[in-house]
Amino acid sequence: MSAPAQPYDLIVIGCGPAGEKAAAQAAFFGKRTVVIDRGPLGGACVHTGTLPSKALRESALHYAGLRGLNAPGLEVRIRADVHVHDLMAHRLSVAEAEVRRIRDNLDRHGIRLVRGAARLRDANTVEVALVDGGTETLRGSHVIVATGTRPRRPAGLPFESDEVWDSDQILDMRSIPESMLVYGAGVIGCEYAAMFAALGVQVTLVEPRDAILPYVDQEIVDTLLAAFRDLGMTIVTGAPYTAVRGEAGVGVELTLEGGAVVEAERLLFSAGRTPNSDELGLEQLGVRLNRRGHIEVDDCYRTAVRNIYAVGDVVGFPALASTGMEQGRVAACHAFGFTYKESLAVLLPYGIYTIPECAMVGATEQELRAAGTDYEVGRARYADNARGQLSAAPVGLLKLVFDPATRKLLGVHAVGERASELVHVGMTVMQFGGGIGAFIDAVYNFPTLGEMYKYAAYDGLGRLAKRGRDTSGAFAPMDLG
Repeated sequence: MSAPAQPYDLIVIGCGPAGEKAAAQAAFFGKRTVVIDRGPLGGACVHTGTLPSKALRESALHYAGLRGLNAPGLEVRIRADVHVHDLMAHRLSVAEAEVRRIRDNLDRHGIRLVRGAARLRDANTVEVALVDGGTETLRGSHVIVATGTRPRRPAGLPFESDEVWDSDQILDMRSIPESMLVYGAGVIGCEYAAMFAALGVQVTLVEPRDAILPYVDQEIVDTLLAAFRDLGMTIVTGAPYTAVRGEAGVGVELTLEGGAVVEAERLLFSAGRTPNSDELGLEQLGVRLNRRGHIEVDDCYRTAVRNIYAVGDVVGFPALASTGMEQGRVAACHAFGFTYKESLAVLLPYGIYTIPECAMVGATEQELRAAGTDYEVGRARYADNARGQLSAAPVGLLKLVFDPATRKLLGVHAVGERASELVHVGMTVMQFGGGIGAFIDAVYNFPTLGEMYKYAAYDGLGRLAKRGRDTSGAFAPMDLG
């Protein structure tokens, strides 16, 4: 028998990054808040997506040793006896720590946690099938849906076998294969392909479309793919699959459009994710979903039903933990009329944790060319940076894209170790409307990767002078370093 309905100001369904921050924001301002979650706290971000893949990356780099360090007489090889348990230990400890942090955050804000599967009965009523049995009915003035996504699993692929994995199942692997096919060269596919290639696995990365990471600056992608090939990876593009054949103990065979066949011990299918919007009863209430199942929202993340909001991956692009957190805060503030956070930031950084990493914020060269916008670039390379040499990671590039007339920074693009950190320096300058002169004036610790901003700016000014666009006379087309 259901317990009596409880009144809340806010009901949040899902306790991943977006749901947690939405709940904490509302509770911070004194709103009575409850969070419903049927899985382990943190969702895919903590247990199958963002953090596990990054933890696995760090483990892969650790077991790959000092690869690339040019030290006479020093030779480091990957341990032949590396076990899956060794790789996964770090991932599990990171997840446990993050779950504790989330639990502490909910407790600190006085947020109630209900464990179970939620379904909306009307715009203010949520019925929860409790994980321990029974049901509970909750009532609230506002609802925020933050249920995330799950790996897309097309019919005809034998995910029940040991030979085919989705991006969740790969974390339960029992052994490291000698060879692997990765189908889908999006962020997830590229990250896992790089990790396993670094461990010495023979990786073939297959992308059904003609371009890999088309929204990333092409020069950055070219540098990344060159690094992939240096890891021994084979890359195939423009090749959707037409058939899959797997045989226990033998491996997987993937037939591509045009008749080509690629094979390996294991297949990681990483082409797309499916929104967790199909079991909530949303459409019966008038909440609209797009053709892929993402919940349609306005700029404040409100759905077609005025008191129901949706945030995070379940609403679609950009589907990043960082943006999901901010969406949750914006939705909670809008729901209750708080002016603390009224919109999402215009500048959103992207980080891809491949080997090497790449990151970006702002406009790419191809976007500016397509728009007919004049621009100039400045570059600095890891190979010319002392910290890049010290870290044994000399493959990399920092690229600044700027307005040649005003020198205002339009985009920052990086590929190389710690690129996901490095991009924030340029993003902060962009956020305040600054130009590349900010890097000329700044003093950076030596040796650091951050120092590349100064030399990328110098390079950009030199290019301006060479094409006759620098009329100030302050810089000449010579070595400004």
